[in-house]
Amino acid sequence: MFLDDFAYMREAIALAEEAAAAGEIPVGAVVVDRETGEILGRGRNRREQDASPTAHAEILAIEEAARRRGSWRLSGCNLYVTLEPCPMCSGAIINSRIDRVIFGAYDEKAGAVVSVQQMFRLPYNHHPRVTEGLLEEPCAAVLRSFFEQIREKA
Repeated sequence: MFLDDFAYMREAIALAEEAAAAGEIPVGAVVVDRETGEILGRGRNRREQDASPTAHAEILAIEEAARRRGSWRLSGCNLYVTLEPCPMCSGAIINSRIDRVIFGAYDEKAGAVVSVQQMFRLPYNHHPRVTEGLLEEPCAAVLRSFFEQIREKA
């Protein structure tokens, strides 16, 4: 089945916008079954809401997808995320065996795919394929707008 990367990234952007409206750093993620095209997991940042340092969009989407699949193994799945994954999320991606990661905006401060580290190139037991910068500008715009509003309030 042909997957429409742009449509799934737009789903992730909508989740990022929900996060921003809730006062969270606007990152959204979806996990998609490559065979059926079904979204198995959705996540948006919820660190403030859940008072949890691990409540990143990617982690929440991966956890939901694993519950729906009934397995921690998410081989055969893509992860679409609006911001380059951090080291924690990259570790979860490796451990869940996701086949492909598609991200929008680069994270020059904490990105662990290409910007600060390249975790998927290290000698771990799994190496997802990566597509960088898909809908980068709309993904980055949600983040810019959020932080501009924060600065205006300060």
